Amino acid sequence: MSEHIVQKTAYFGIFAVLIVGTIATIIFGYIDFDHIFPGMNTFIALLIAFIKATCVVLIFMHVYYSPRLIGLFVVSSVLWLIILFAFTMSDYLTRSGGTFEVPKATETTQR
Repeated sequence: MSEHIVQKTAYFGIFAVLIVGTIATIIFGYIDFDHIFPGMNTFIALLIAFIKATCVVLIFMHVYYSPRLIGLFVVSSVLWLIILFAFTMSDYLTRSGGTFEVPKATETTQR
Protein backbone atom coordinates (compact mmCIF):
# COMPACT_ATOMS: atom_id res chain seq x y z
CA MET A 1 0.00 0.00 0.00
CA SER A 2 1.47 3.34 -1.00
CA GLU A 3 1.40 6.26 1.33
CA HIS A 4 0.00 9.63 0.39
CA ILE A 5 2.60 12.38 0.47
CA VAL A 6 1.17 15.55 1.97
CA GLN A 7 2.45 18.75 0.44
CA LYS A 8 4.25 21.30 2.56
CA THR A 9 1.60 23.88 1.73
CA ALA A 10 -0.98 21.75 3.56
CA TYR A 11 1.20 21.71 6.66
CA PHE A 12 1.75 25.46 6.47
CA GLY A 13 -1.99 25.96 5.99
CA ILE A 14 -2.76 23.90 9.08
CA PHE A 15 -0.09 25.81 10.98
CA ALA A 16 -1.81 29.04 9.97
CA VAL A 17 -5.19 27.66 11.07
CA LEU A 18 -3.73 26.68 14.45
CA ILE A 19 -2.11 30.09 14.96
CA VAL A 20 -5.26 31.97 13.93
CA GLY A 21 -7.34 29.68 16.18
CA THR A 22 -5.05 30.35 19.13
CA ILE A 23 -5.20 34.10 18.57
CA ALA A 24 -9.00 33.92 18.17
CA THR A 25 -9.26 31.98 21.44
CA ILE A 26 -7.24 34.64 23.24
CA ILE A 27 -9.23 37.52 21.73
CA PHE A 28 -12.62 35.91 22.38
CA GLY A 29 -11.50 35.08 25.91
CA TYR A 30 -11.39 38.78 26.73
CA ILE A 31 -14.86 39.49 25.30
CA ASP A 32 -17.91 38.63 27.41
CA PHE A 33 -20.53 36.82 25.33
CA ASP A 34 -22.56 35.58 28.29
CA HIS A 35 -25.24 38.20 27.56
CA ILE A 36 -26.29 36.07 24.55
CA PHE A 37 -26.79 33.01 26.74
CA PRO A 38 -24.94 31.69 29.79
CA GLY A 39 -21.96 29.63 28.71
CA MET A 40 -21.51 31.28 25.32
CA ASN A 41 -17.82 31.96 26.03
CA THR A 42 -17.28 28.27 26.74
CA PHE A 43 -19.19 27.33 23.60
CA ILE A 44 -17.02 29.61 21.44
CA ALA A 45 -13.80 28.29 23.00
CA LEU A 46 -14.89 24.68 22.46
CA LEU A 47 -15.93 25.43 18.88
CA ILE A 48 -12.49 26.87 18.09
CA ALA A 49 -10.82 23.90 19.82
CA PHE A 50 -12.98 21.49 17.80
CA ILE A 51 -11.97 23.15 14.53
CA LYS A 52 -8.29 23.01 15.47
CA ALA A 53 -8.51 19.38 16.58
CA THR A 54 -10.32 18.40 13.40
CA CYS A 55 -7.58 19.95 11.27
CA VAL A 56 -4.89 18.13 13.24
CA VAL A 57 -6.67 14.77 13.01
CA LEU A 58 -7.45 15.07 9.32
CA ILE A 59 -4.06 16.27 8.07
CA PHE A 60 -1.36 15.46 10.65
CA MET A 61 -2.78 12.03 11.44
CA HIS A 62 -3.49 11.40 7.71
CA VAL A 63 -7.11 10.43 8.32
CA TYR A 64 -8.20 12.51 5.33
CA TYR A 65 -6.12 10.34 2.99
CA SER A 66 -6.78 7.01 4.74
CA PRO A 67 -9.41 4.39 3.88
CA ARG A 68 -12.96 4.97 5.11
CA LEU A 69 -12.56 2.33 7.80
CA ILE A 70 -10.00 4.53 9.58
CA GLY A 71 -12.43 7.44 9.44
CA LEU A 72 -15.15 5.19 10.86
CA PHE A 73 -12.91 4.33 13.81
CA VAL A 74 -12.14 8.00 14.43
CA VAL A 75 -15.83 8.95 14.35
CA SER A 76 -16.82 6.03 16.58
CA SER A 77 -14.09 6.97 19.07
CA VAL A 78 -15.40 10.53 19.25
CA LEU A 79 -18.97 9.28 19.70
CA TRP A 80 -17.84 6.98 22.52
CA LEU A 81 -16.09 9.92 24.18
CA ILE A 82 -19.31 11.95 23.93
CA ILE A 83 -21.25 9.09 25.55
CA LEU A 84 -18.76 8.92 28.42
CA PHE A 85 -18.95 12.68 28.95
CA ALA A 86 -22.75 12.52 28.87
CA PHE A 87 -22.85 9.86 31.58
CA THR A 88 -20.32 11.77 33.67
CA MET A 89 -22.25 15.03 33.36
CA SER A 90 -25.58 13.33 34.12
CA ASP A 91 -24.07 12.05 37.37
CA TYR A 92 -22.45 15.39 38.18
CA LEU A 93 -25.54 17.47 37.49
CA THR A 94 -27.82 15.31 39.63
CA ARG A 95 -25.73 15.66 42.78
CA SER A 96 -26.60 18.15 45.48
CA GLY A 97 -24.55 21.30 45.81
CA GLY A 98 -23.13 20.39 49.20
CA THR A 99 -19.90 21.73 50.54
CA PHE A 100 -16.88 19.83 51.74
CA GLU A 101 -16.34 20.16 55.45
CA VAL A 102 -13.29 19.10 57.39
CA PRO A 103 -14.32 16.89 60.32
CA LYS A 104 -13.85 18.49 63.69
CA ALA A 105 -11.29 17.07 66.05
CA THR A 106 -12.72 14.74 68.68
CA GLU A 107 -11.22 13.45 71.87
CA THR A 108 -9.99 10.26 70.21
CA THR A 109 -8.11 12.12 67.50
CA GLN A 110 -6.44 14.55 69.90
CA ARG A 111 -4.31 11.96 71.67
